[in-house]
Amino acid sequence: MITFLARRLIGAAVTLFGVLLFTHIIFFHLAADPAVLICGQTCTPARIDSLREVLGLDRPFWVQFGTFLAGLVVGRTYGDGATAIECAAPCLGHSFQTNQDVTAMLMERLPVTITLGIGAGVIWLVYGVVSGLISAYRAGSWVDHGFNAVALAGIALPNYFVALILQYIFVVRLQLLPFPTTVRFQDDPSLWFDTYLLPWVVLALMYAAMYTRITRANVLDTLNENYMRTAKAKGLRPRTVIFRHALRPSMTPVVTLFGMDLAALLGGALITESVFGLNGIGKLARDAITNNDQPVIMGVTLVAAFIVVVANIVVDLLYAALDPRIRTRAT
Repeated sequence: MITFLARRLIGAAVTLFGVLLFTHIIFFHLAADPAVLICGQTCTPARIDSLREVLGLDRPFWVQFGTFLAGLVVGRTYGDGATAIECAAPCLGHSFQTNQDVTAMLMERLPVTITLGIGAGVIWLVYGVVSGLISAYRAGSWVDHGFNAVALAGIALPNYFVALILQYIFVVRLQLLPFPTTVRFQDDPSLWFDTYLLPWVVLALMYAAMYTRITRANVLDTLNENYMRTAKAKGLRPRTVIFRHALRPSMTPVVTLFGMDLAALLGGALITESVFGLNGIGKLARDAITNNDQPVIMGVTLVAAFIVVVANIVVDLLYAALDPRIRTRAT
């Protein structure tokens, strides 16, 4: 198990280094000059050169990249003298448009996105697995067809459409829920739950539909395996065969999808955050793209990549727990 984990960590480190390298190339060497974007088209050449010096863009590429990596560990300083700007570690950059550290901006928005992603993830995983198991157990029945109809509707309806409809019904017309806003759990747990309930449901709807279909298909495929026929031949009840013997091997693809889907959401749920006005990572990315704030866009990209890599490691460990054969082959 230690060897298995060590290989995954080494692979993750190599992947993150590659992401850092290519992201730095794209944002600072292939895109428009950051100094011009910060200063504006009417800025004088002297001012642009001064900004390039502050940002370190006048140095060779590997020096710039090394400075960026060092900033992640020990922090960095932009400029010198009285106008110097300190960026504490881990320094993902400094937004000169808002005069804020990118790391501080991300840390301020990250709790909202984590709350949104994890809450929605729990809903769609529980609903998707349970409904998929029931559909497989009652394959061909009206219950199965009902879950399939709900799944197709969830996949077909766009998130923003569902969000606007539910918001109009439950917030505007019935006034059963407050309009979503940023509320901390420790300040008001009840209001916090009511605030996030609609975004959770909207975000979970499409994923829950897909997980229902995937779980149903995996369970039905597993039931056709030889060892499952043996279990049935021994006289075990159908419910026991499905829930005790078919569920665990059917969960491997579901675990993979859940890890990647949740990681993608933690990188920012752009549409849901925008519709409900939640100040999360997705909304921050949208605002940064609108304002062409390159350091913030780069910071969001790196955080999203880090979350995906970590999710891959967690998925691999869950794989090993669900199916020891995977760990044996990997070592």
